[in-house]
Amino acid sequence: MDRPRQRLALAAAALALAAGLLPSAAALGANPLSAGPGSLLSGGTFGPTSPGQHSNRQPTPTPPGGSAGAPHLPGAPGCPVFPADNVWNVRIDGRPVASDSAMLINSIGLTRGLHMDFGSYAGYGIPYQVVGSTTPRSSVKFDYASESDRVGYPIPSNPLVEGGSDRHILMVDKDACRLYELFNARKSGTAWAAGSGATWDMTSNALRPAGWTSADAAGLPILPGLVRYDEAIAGTIAHALRFTTDHTRTSYIYPARHQAGESASASLPPMGLRVRLKASYDTSHFSPVARAIAVALQRYGMILADNGSPWYITGTSDSRFDDDVLHELDVVTGRNLEVVNTTGLVNGP
Repeated sequence: MDRPRQRLALAAAALALAAGLLPSAAALGANPLSAGPGSLLSGGTFGPTSPGQHSNRQPTPTPPGGSAGAPHLPGAPGCPVFPADNVWNVRIDGRPVASDSAMLINSIGLTRGLHMDFGSYAGYGIPYQVVGSTTPRSSVKFDYASESDRVGYPIPSNPLVEGGSDRHILMVDKDACRLYELFNARKSGTAWAAGSGATWDMTSNALRPAGWTSADAAGLPILPGLVRYDEAIAGTIAHALRFTTDHTRTSYIYPARHQAGESASASLPPMGLRVRLKASYDTSHFSPVARAIAVALQRYGMILADNGSPWYITGTSDSRFDDDVLHELDVVTGRNLEVVNTTGLVNGP
């Protein structure tokens, strides 16, 4: 599912636009895989497959390698954004650096800065919506039907859709605690079509089948990796973040289930790669929201989930974000990052 992204244009537009977006309201998992021998980056390497406003609150400490508990969404407080022992929600600041960290960081971009690929105006970022059991289900025709979950999707009558070419739609059923995600969603008349689609039980740690895509190239859910305003303004983001880069390997590592790479070269990062901000990096000079993001990158890191621009981190569209504050993080470059050795880091039962 190697697909082009139109982020640079959106980023430029973010500087010129001040239009607001009302705050966002937001999986056939199967066969969880145990880690086996393989890359130092994970419990295994798998080969080619088919197609701001400010707050004075400070981050709440949690022990290295532990969890602050399962995150929750404001519109669905009864549903965890996956269990506390899911790899998205587990700290990695106590783990060793991967032996090939320097090579992989250099491949992605040693001097290139982070970019927050979301902001204050509609369409810039990936929105989600909270739906319920009464939301009508729609049939969706998929381009990648063999790796999509062919179920009814609770698409609202006027859904929030990501801008640009990816056109993701994310839906959280607050009654069933189920996540639905679509890639390249489009509607013709009354009929819906999409590139691919996936659904997850948010109370479960089950992964998608090995080799299956999702609404993301890595076969992972998108929602748990998004920077959300409610978490950032509270001062604590207790989960890993989602990021992209432009050249990836034709293999994937846990927890990814799918690759969209261009070469088998070991110098390229595989889907599922986990990167963190070095503990030595001083985050005290950032504004509170930017600092919450930086501390999350130190404690939980970020997971490579799709092809796109290097070091682009994904969040929701939310009019309450201060774009100038988000740009504070532009000073963080590849030199300040390191690849994490995730050997043995797998979801809980």
